[in-house]
Amino acid sequence: MGNGPTNVLIVGVGGQGVIMVSKVLAMLCQKHGYEVKQSEVHGMAKRGGGVFSHVRFGDKVWSPTIPEGEADVLVALEWAEALRWLNYMNPKTGTFIADTQKIVPPFACRARGRGEEPGYAPQTPADIMAQVRAGYAMDATSIAEGLGNLKAANTVLLGALSTTLDFSVDSWLEVIRQFVPPASIEINMQAFAAGREWAQAGDKRVADSPEGLAKVEHHAPVVTDWQITAEWCKGCDICVKMCPERCLRLTDQLVAELHKPDLCTGCRMCEWLCPDFAIKITNTPIAEAAE
Repeated sequence: MGNGPTNVLIVGVGGQGVIMVSKVLAMLCQKHGYEVKQSEVHGMAKRGGGVFSHVRFGDKVWSPTIPEGEADVLVALEWAEALRWLNYMNPKTGTFIADTQKIVPPFACRARGRGEEPGYAPQTPADIMAQVRAGYAMDATSIAEGLGNLKAANTVLLGALSTTLDFSVDSWLEVIRQFVPPASIEINMQAFAAGREWAQAGDKRVADSPEGLAKVEHHAPVVTDWQITAEWCKGCDICVKMCPERCLRLTDQLVAELHKPDLCTGCRMCEWLCPDFAIKITNTPIAEAAE
């Protein structure tokens, strides 16, 4: 945090918690007496639509938007969005923080065969680390899942962000408690600590096994396991409408179900688009399944 405004750009897709991250940061800065300007676009409320938020703070801030090439920190909750906004980061002094999770938009699902790989940004974490001064390509989603709540991935990234800004840990935790549901406070505290600890291990880090960017072999024969947590499904019908093979439907209780399993190609479109993380798709190569 220098003499001029500090610029933090937070990007992702709908449903990931981009706005929560930006509001935590904005509140934290206000509590420390800074002038804060925040600008955001979040009209794509359904999972899959792009969402971004500019947060600028300092002694005096005139504009709410960050000029291209002047973001001090880029925080991305989804990998392709990180790459899309990379040109907004200061190339000499900026810090890159991104979850390696990938959420493939519907238009990228070009191939419809079982086990096919959809079109997606080809750059690897190693490619990006070679372009930035400091950066973290972390598997925040898997970290959050290990703690028991996938939705805490944004708080994992907040933990990493905290290592780049001059605010105390206690100040971060105090504000986070105000923005998360009371029942999830403890797990969000753990997620923040896990993200901070991961980032403190070095100025440039790439997850040893970035699960979010794991690729499926082209035309690899797989066995698809389709699971839904019925208690989480709110019957929004997104998965049913967006399924390329039309193999899903809503039950009388308005819960999604796979009613034509033979048509399912395991493309994971329903999983990526579900705003409530209710669907889980696992594609296992037939050779491994046989073992």
